[in-house]
Amino acid sequence: MAVFHTGLGRDGPGLLLRDIRRGTTDVLAARDALARLGPDVVLLLDVDHDLNGVALAAFGDLLALAGHPMPHVLALTPNRGLASGIDLDGDGRLGTADDSQGWGGFAGAGGMALLSRLPIDRGSLRDFSQMPWPDLPDARLPTLDGAPFPSIGVLRQQRLSTTNHVEVALTAPGGATLTVMAWHAGPPVFGGPHRRNFLRNADETAFWLHRFDGRLGPVPQTPFVLMGNANLDPSAGDGDRGVIRALLTRGEVQDPEPRGPDPATGAPSTTTAYWRDGPGALRVDYLLPSSDLQVLDAGLVWPSAEARHAMVWVDLLWPP
Repeated sequence: MAVFHTGLGRDGPGLLLRDIRRGTTDVLAARDALARLGPDVVLLLDVDHDLNGVALAAFGDLLALAGHPMPHVLALTPNRGLASGIDLDGDGRLGTADDSQGWGGFAGAGGMALLSRLPIDRGSLRDFSQMPWPDLPDARLPTLDGAPFPSIGVLRQQRLSTTNHVEVALTAPGGATLTVMAWHAGPPVFGGPHRRNFLRNADETAFWLHRFDGRLGPVPQTPFVLMGNANLDPSAGDGDRGVIRALLTRGEVQDPEPRGPDPATGAPSTTTAYWRDGPGALRVDYLLPSSDLQVLDAGLVWPSAEARHAMVWVDLLWPP
């Protein structure tokens, strides 16, 4: 299984499809990295979503031509770029990217998609992406002078998920099921003096802690794999590091700590993202199997020298 922050998101609708058809350098690098690794399941991040899945189907065709077909696909409408119609960030302006349910320049920007060689049980889908932020237990909402900012009414229109929070089962040939639990949180930086992004980023990962505690429906059944991008490093960078540390040390999951060459030094490292002109090397992408699964191996693959994110992979013995 793999998590791959592709960096393929574009600045407008239809542009990703155009570039897939053109075979641009970054598209082909992403395809080749996937074909070489050959995962049975991959969660793609930062892939623009369109209503009929045309761009994703075109990318799937490229993968098949490269010898690695992944015929089963799940891609839900992301919150990124989804207009709210109200002033969500309280800056007195309407229609900005920060007034979308998740930051984005257009509807569908920077979505996520599950590609699989195993059938996806759509009947098992649980989509939490529309849950209002205040509905999260112990939600850390932005405040001004002790009151919710901009207002509790506005915050009730704000969804917790920047992109999506979803759970869905895969089915093995013998009928065994494995649940994928996936998310892609927004960054903890920017967001104004009220720390809106800092607080929301922390709560997007805290969501899974509450799932394990049974505070958001029945406790997830094993086996499962929790995978995605928290935009949080447990020991460096911005954000509430304690939240990701709490997740990594939960008894329900195991952390294989995948390693690969650090893009700055070449030494073995858990670094999954490298901002050359920003915060530097961080671990922000995660693949956490449930504690009852047997991990055979794990690692990181950098698709190109220019890539900002490594592909995180874990080999599991499943079904046992």
